[in-house]
Amino acid sequence: MLQSVGQTPVTEKPVTEKGEDPRVAGLAGAVSRLRRELAGYPVEFRDRAIAEDELAALAVMVADGAPDVSRMRRSLLLIVGSIGSVSALGPALMGVRNAVDLFGEAPRPRR
Repeated sequence: MLQSVGQTPVTEKPVTEKGEDPRVAGLAGAVSRLRRELAGYPVEFRDRAIAEDELAALAVMVADGAPDVSRMRRSLLLIVGSIGSVSALGPALMGVRNAVDLFGEAPRPRR
């Protein structure tokens, strides 16, 4: 990228004062919220372990700081499939979905 004297470079991704991508911070908060709400949900359901495993996988991706969009979307689909019918978790689940959507579409494989 060309830059004139005295201008600051334009970054590809937005960053906070701490140098982190705010989308990653937002995803971390959304994943944390859903994990807490799922842990506090008193009713057991068949696919709960799948949701917990995929939320843990998302938390690891967030901790690394550069989540893989394709993998995030796969995790999101599995989470939605496993807890999507639990209406009490709907708002927190929507928070995770919205946070994942901020990363854009996953690259499509070439044919």
